Amino acid sequence: MQKTSARLLSLLSLLQARRDWPGALLAERLDVSARTVRRDVDRLRELGYPIAAFKGPDGGYRLDAGTELPPLLFDDEQAVALAIALQIATTAGAGIEEGAARALNTIRQVMPARLRNRIDTLQVTAVERPAARPDPQVGSGVLMALSAAVQAREELRFDYARAFPAGADEPGGPPRRVQPHHLVTWGGRWYLVAWDLDREDWRTFRADRITPRTPTGPRFTPRELPGGTVEAFVTARFRGSDGSGDWPCRGEVILDLPAAVVSGHIRDGVVEELGPDRCRLVLGSWSWAGLAAGIGRFDADIEVVGPPELKDAFALLARRYAAAGR
Repeated sequence: MQKTSARLLSLLSLLQARRDWPGALLAERLDVSARTVRRDVDRLRELGYPIAAFKGPDGGYRLDAGTELPPLLFDDEQAVALAIALQIATTAGAGIEEGAARALNTIRQVMPARLRNRIDTLQVTAVERPAARPDPQVGSGVLMALSAAVQAREELRFDYARAFPAGADEPGGPPRRVQPHHLVTWGGRWYLVAWDLDREDWRTFRADRITPRTPTGPRFTPRELPGGTVEAFVTARFRGSDGSGDWPCRGEVILDLPAAVVSGHIRDGVVEELGPDRCRLVLGSWSWAGLAAGIGRFDADIEVVGPPELKDAFALLARRYAAAGR
């Protein structure tokens, strides 16, 4: 059985995790008797936590909101998760960066050394602004291991699962050997940017498919990242460009729609008003067919200004759509 102080922390953590907890279930989770749960609830009440009891077949407890904030207690996993969330918020571009940074500093100061050292290794780069909420399937242990290797400049070995058309992730062959450079968020996912030692090229790896191996390898001198910054590199990679950061395919059209309507659905294109119901659109994509399909989603007549590759892509899609309609 846990000591009383440790058990109180566990009980408080459970009460914060969901609204209602049957007493029998709490006793089972804590591996104690129902009587011990009642005594521990009374101890938390004495500390200022507003814990209400509810009756019924599954009578139990809930942690209500109080008028005063009692001391907050976090277990190690909660503290690390909170610090990760706050660090993401400092790069979110949502107007809360300063408050998140101050909150992170406050929490760091009261953390035990073992947790503070773990948090200090975590450095996150949000390439997209506002940053999407990163994939919750990645455990904090994986993020910490990747970030620690980035900070220490130590070579990393890991197993990597690849996605197959059937939708299942399968082992991706022998362990990958990389020199980790950055841990980033893009499109709601975590990615590791690294130099692949076996392929002698830069790669981006999805963190939810990484299973780190220990120990880490020797220290290395960081290479210069193409594009100059991690933001430019990752943006170029996900756009399929040659490293310039721009889309590999960019075209210009005229749409029979108001500019205000079109601009509301365009992320990084240029919309120019030509009249009350007519506008010019300059847009990029990773392929000409993809660009034509993206423009085709507007329910309006389209005039292609150029280049010829975009006209050819529209003609190709027209044949495909006609065949699909038959």
